[in-house]
Amino acid sequence: MAPPVPLLAVRGSDGTSLLCGPPQCEQHSAFHRDSRVSRCLTFSRDGKLFSWCNGHNISVVRTSDASVVSTFDLPKTTFLEFSPLNNILVTWQPYSKTQDCPQGDANLQLWDVESGRLIKALYQKKVDAWCPSWSEDEKISVRSVSNELHFYENNDFNSIANKLHMQKVSDFSLSPGGQPSKVAVYVPGSKGAPSFVRLYQYPVLGGPTAALANKSFFKADRVSMQWNRRASAVLVTASTEVDKSGASYYGEQTLHYLSVNGETAVVQLAKGGPIYDVAWSPSSTEFCVVYGFMPAKATVFNLKCDPVFDFGTGPRNSAYYSPQGHLLVLAGFGNLRGQMEVWDVKKYKQVSKPQAPDATHFSWCPDGEHVVTATCSPRLRVSNGFKVWHYSGAVLHQWEAGAGSELWEVRWQPFPEGSFPERPIRYQAPANQLGTTQAPPTQAYRPPALRHLPPTSSGKLHEDEPPQDLRPGEKSLSKSALKNQRKREAKKASKELKPDPGSAPSPGSASTPGPAPVSSSQSEASSGDPEMDKKIKNLKKKLKAIEELKEQQAAGKVLQKNQLEKVQKEQQLLKELQELKL
Repeated sequence: MAPPVPLLAVRGSDGTSLLCGPPQCEQHSAFHRDSRVSRCLTFSRDGKLFSWCNGHNISVVRTSDASVVSTFDLPKTTFLEFSPLNNILVTWQPYSKTQDCPQGDANLQLWDVESGRLIKALYQKKVDAWCPSWSEDEKISVRSVSNELHFYENNDFNSIANKLHMQKVSDFSLSPGGQPSKVAVYVPGSKGAPSFVRLYQYPVLGGPTAALANKSFFKADRVSMQWNRRASAVLVTASTEVDKSGASYYGEQTLHYLSVNGETAVVQLAKGGPIYDVAWSPSSTEFCVVYGFMPAKATVFNLKCDPVFDFGTGPRNSAYYSPQGHLLVLAGFGNLRGQMEVWDVKKYKQVSKPQAPDATHFSWCPDGEHVVTATCSPRLRVSNGFKVWHYSGAVLHQWEAGAGSELWEVRWQPFPEGSFPERPIRYQAPANQLGTTQAPPTQAYRPPALRHLPPTSSGKLHEDEPPQDLRPGEKSLSKSALKNQRKREAKKASKELKPDPGSAPSPGSASTPGPAPVSSSQSEASSGDPEMDKKIKNLKKKLKAIEELKEQQAAGKVLQKNQLEKVQKEQQLLKELQELKL
């Protein structure tokens, strides 16, 4: 049975459309493009339903044949979301007050998808965490209400089944999957007390003794909490608005690890600077962190928070695992030039290195074979459009917004886990491609007088660190050892690029033919006479010094009188060396 073809939803100033996914990306045959300006759109979690608001009403249709399921007269809706089993559609519109209604209308509404009946209307003034969180089986749902977490069971929102009351609870994250549900809660520190994150398992809530794990820390104005797919551990990125040391414009970040078995740790990072991105592998056994002052490092850690593989340094600030977890994209978007590094995670081998300049959006297709990059407004109001890529670097489809048009959003249709099996990784681009956009090699500036000489590492303001396998049994090099290794490699390359004095002169060459000297890099053949070997070694040393002087002279350096005399003796020394060998 052939795998399904994912849809790509496109929203912009020209309306809303559904495209049948890669590689053709043609218009969905049953879905007619809505030319009205769309405020928002969303897919259901299994991808069977699609909903959007066009400023007049909300429509819910089936993605298979675009048949209408229900419509809602809610023209001001700004956000939409389906519950995991498609029973409820959640809508949010900005909170407002009127003279007739001084307390304002309930702006968070929960609707029955099939019947269109209003289940519950709630107040949600802030847009942060506007949508309730559900467990995968919809048995538990939770939302934050003024320093409390309210838990509901079986979609009964008329009665609160349980509460978690903690002073100044400002954020929470419900675990993915079904029962038993777990929740991570964050309480910011005050009056010198540290901030903390605690893990609880529903319905046992409240008090430090009931917590599965507890991690306290300072320097946290806000946090980002990410569960792995198995709901066995959570990563907490703690951030401050201002770095008091003045080292970073982005504030200061630390990364903490909490496991449901009670283990906690601070993830030790090998380079100072901001933490740009943290991504769990779909396998739930490792995670990738992009961090450090530019050029940033990227490192994969295991569940013991030990580094497994270091990708070295480069212009990157984000990491994206494929849905199957077999590929990892390290990218530099935003204020960077859009370089993408595609890595085979099992072999830790780079597959491709395409470039998507000015991209403001990146997402993996559920098939794990394709990605989409887009330049969207209002982040960038020029050159709006999107590209669909194969992970090998080939551009399969490209669309650009016309003059006066804007692109606002692109979104892949989701699919249940296991819909697309993992395929063998291909290192060659497919045949049906529009072209590839590989990142051009970057080199440090070199003055004209030095461009004919082999490059050396000393000419760079900073040295990019190479990838390094840190798994057990692999050789781990220290920073100084890596530096010495690069010096040796540069010296070796320099010797290989030197012209061989013994090579035959080209036709018309003005150089005087002479016996070929033996370079010092060649193996020394003993003559059996120690005195003779010593003389040969001294002659080779003098000839090597003359070669270096000639290179300096060619680079534009003015030689002194004694140095010029040395150069003039080259033929004499070559003759002596030849006679000694004979």
